Amino acid sequence: MPLIPEEPQIHESAQGPRATPASGRTAPTPRPVPGPRPAAPPRPGRHGPLRPAPPVQRAPRDVAVAQPGPSGPAASASAPASATPQIQLIPASAEGALDAAEEAVDLLLDSGRAPGDVLVITTGEHHPWAAHELSFGEAAYWAQHEAGDDVFYADAAVASRAASRPVVVVAVNGGPAAAAADALPLALARAGALLIVCGDPQQINSVLGAGV
Repeated sequence: MPLIPEEPQIHESAQGPRATPASGRTAPTPRPVPGPRPAAPPRPGRHGPLRPAPPVQRAPRDVAVAQPGPSGPAASASAPASATPQIQLIPASAEGALDAAEEAVDLLLDSGRAPGDVLVITTGEHHPWAAHELSFGEAAYWAQHEAGDDVFYADAAVASRAASRPVVVVAVNGGPAAAAADALPLALARAGALLIVCGDPQQINSVLGAGV
């Protein structure tokens, strides 16, 4: 009689390859799920208020350590016209004054100042935001000033048209000597609570006095 091969028997004791314990497995790295980011108020020259601003290349800062004034509701209000604003000086070269002014603005906003509280005046080259917005015409440029809801950048030659704001930042970034001589007293008159000047200390003191 032919032999019939026996079918292989599977015993319970033969359990095949053991699974890798869960503790020894390398779990797939979870992919981060980006959540909604809080919207930040637009910054002129950084994020652009309405239109994309051109890329900006600036010289390295010399010194850009501003100590912003008091923040909060009381500080946001304009000081009485008869009060003398606090004056802060940030030493910087003409090439670094614009960057120092930008750093001062950042610190002011981080401390709680509203963007509409701040006016920035340049004595030399226009701030990139101002140059960009002026390319659309003066009417649109000054309309943003009248809106008063964002930092406004003005050249010293036209700064007399700007209204007073609680904080004025001046970047003495070159230009004729007369530009700084005219812009600094004007900025002092426009500043309700705080005037920050970025530039050569000797030049600034010669205009505003040794008390700076």
